[in-house]
Amino acid sequence: MSGHNKWAKIKRKKGANDAKRGRIFTRFIKEITIASRDGGGNPTGNPRLRLAIEKAQAMNMPAENIKRAIQRGTGELPGQSYEECTYEGYGPGGVALIVECVTDNKNRTVSELKHILERNHGKLGAMNSVAWMFHRKGIIRVPRTAYNEDDLFAIILEAGAEDMKSDEDSYEIDTSPTNFEQVRQLLESKNIKIDEAEIQLVPENSVKVEGKEAEQVLKLMEAIEDYDDVQHVYSNFDIDEKVMAAVGE
Repeated sequence: MSGHNKWAKIKRKKGANDAKRGRIFTRFIKEITIASRDGGGNPTGNPRLRLAIEKAQAMNMPAENIKRAIQRGTGELPGQSYEECTYEGYGPGGVALIVECVTDNKNRTVSELKHILERNHGKLGAMNSVAWMFHRKGIIRVPRTAYNEDDLFAIILEAGAEDMKSDEDSYEIDTSPTNFEQVRQLLESKNIKIDEAEIQLVPENSVKVEGKEAEQVLKLMEAIEDYDDVQHVYSNFDIDEKVMAAVGE
């Protein structure tokens, strides 16, 4: 599992009881609204909306909030006009960053994101300055207790998955973006529990960061993730898991 994915895992474990849950709900609402706007309000025929709803439900977002977000996306209810935008940059130790945002004011977002980066030993980069270091991949995580490893591997290969790795808690299944939904649906049809399923940006190579720079990278990640307009942040850092856990507390 990459350093960035280990950090995301630590953050997920902390997030269920985090005081910042309101920010998490805001991100889900934006994602549901945009998914409904672009693909319609029926999750059966809109995989992006379906994923967004399932993640919101996993964090116990009220059903009424989800319904209103869908209605704002389809135009049944009035609401803010959101835009998706992606920014690239660098953090301490030369790590690469890709930040995906949803905003109603792009000028405000880029200005505030630039300030966050500069205040935390990072800098904003030009378009395509680091994008070439990442590729899009479907990631599905299944708890190790859910299924036998050899049997699970046979199932995912049948569905078109590319690879499967494991750690002490889970199996991480890698797919192409094209095959992501069919792998996911096959697992669900066999009643195999899924902890997480989404399409992510995965770095081609990682950058080892240690000491003070490692702490600075993780504090920068925290600051970016805490900004309301940010939906996802990806990086190619490789930091010792004990350091990540200590900073994530």
